[in-house]
Amino acid sequence: MKPLVTTIMLAFCIGTASTFGAIAVGAEKIPASSIPAEYLVQPAGLAAALQSTSGPAPLVLQVGFRKLFDEAHIIGAEYVGAAGESDGLAALRKRVANLPKDSALVIYCGCCPWNKCPNMGAAFAALRELGFRNVKALYIAKDFGTDWIDKGYPVTRGG
Repeated sequence: MKPLVTTIMLAFCIGTASTFGAIAVGAEKIPASSIPAEYLVQPAGLAAALQSTSGPAPLVLQVGFRKLFDEAHIIGAEYVGAAGESDGLAALRKRVANLPKDSALVIYCGCCPWNKCPNMGAAFAALRELGFRNVKALYIAKDFGTDWIDKGYPVTRGG
């Protein structure tokens, strides 16, 4: 009887924690702040790199929410899905599956302040786990509108 009670309690705890965001099913809850500073790129730096003709531009992947991407996104960026959710993380893995491990990648979200972003940490961790070593994370301190659009960096409006 004791193993059955333990199993039921464990299931209850996992279900309750999932409801309140403490445990993610299929996607990890990794804070954006876990990304080491040497892997961060500032908006001005990325905007300059994307406008440069001195070399190939990095592949820019939006790992946030579709609504944000559809409203406005970095020119040339691709939407892959909210990496804080299992479907988005799976879409990210699928998108990069056939890329060389030395590909220059930049991920960004911009849904909310950096310290509250539910997507960047999981996306960065997944890419590093897959063996990608040339990954940068766009540091958006407040949100995409404030830190990219309002600064006059180029965007595409609409999906």
